[in-house]
Amino acid sequence: MTLRNRVALVTGGTRGVGRGIALKLAQDGARVAIGYRSNKSAAQNALRQLQLAGADCVAIEADITSPTGAEQFLRTVTDRFGHLDVVVNNVGDFRWGTLAEGSLDDWKDIFSSNLMSVVYMSRAALPHMRKVRWGRIINLGAVGAERAFGQAKISAYASAKAAVVALSRSLALEEAKNGITVNVVNPSSIDEKDLSLDEARRIRDARFPIGRPPTVEDVAAAVSFFASEEAEYVTGQVVNVSGGWML
Repeated sequence: MTLRNRVALVTGGTRGVGRGIALKLAQDGARVAIGYRSNKSAAQNALRQLQLAGADCVAIEADITSPTGAEQFLRTVTDRFGHLDVVVNNVGDFRWGTLAEGSLDDWKDIFSSNLMSVVYMSRAALPHMRKVRWGRIINLGAVGAERAFGQAKISAYASAKAAVVALSRSLALEEAKNGITVNVVNPSSIDEKDLSLDEARRIRDARFPIGRPPTVEDVAAAVSFFASEEAEYVTGQVVNVSGGWML
C-alpha cells in the first residue's frame, strides 16, 4: 500500500486508461477522485468498481478545459479529502484530420483537451503541493511524443502531445525545489476491448516487439511508480509504455 493516506486525482478517470489508473492507485492505498465531463453513467460504473476494491473515492463532474473548471474541480477534491498529493492528467481528445482539411475548431479542441487541461490542473494543484513540499504530477502523452513524432492525419494531436512533454520537463525544473516531481507516461494505442494482462499474454501481436498487445494495467503500473514515494528522485522523465513499438 505504497500510497496509503495519499489523495490522488485522475482526470478522465471513468473509462479506459483513466479508470485503470484510478483503480491501480486505489489498490496502492490512495484515496481517489475521478473526473468526468458529461458521461454520468460511466462515472457511476467506475465509482462502483473503485468501491468494490475498497477505495475511499468520489466522482466529480468538471470541465477542466477552462481554468475555472479546473480550480472548481481541485476545490471539490480538497473539500472532500482535506488535501491533494497526486495529479494524473489523463484527459486528451483524439481526432483524425489533415492540417489542410481539418477545421481550426478541431485544433482548438485538441489543444484545449490535451495541453491546456494539463496547464490548468497543474496550476491549480501547485499551491496545495508546495504547502506540504510534496507532490506528484503525472501527465499522459503518446508514444514517441518526446521525439516530436510526426504522422499523417494527426498533426494536431501529435503537436499537443509533444507540447505536453516540453511543458512537463520545464515544470519539473521549476518545481523540483518544492518537492514536486513531474513525469510523463506515453502509452501506445490500447485495444478498446480492455484486455486484462493475463488475456494479453495469451495473444501474439507482431506490431509490438515484446510480442503482445498493451493493456491498461501496463500503463497504470508506470503511473503508479511515478506516484510513489520510491520515485522521489525521478523527475522530468518520459516513459514509453509501448512494448518496444516505435523504438
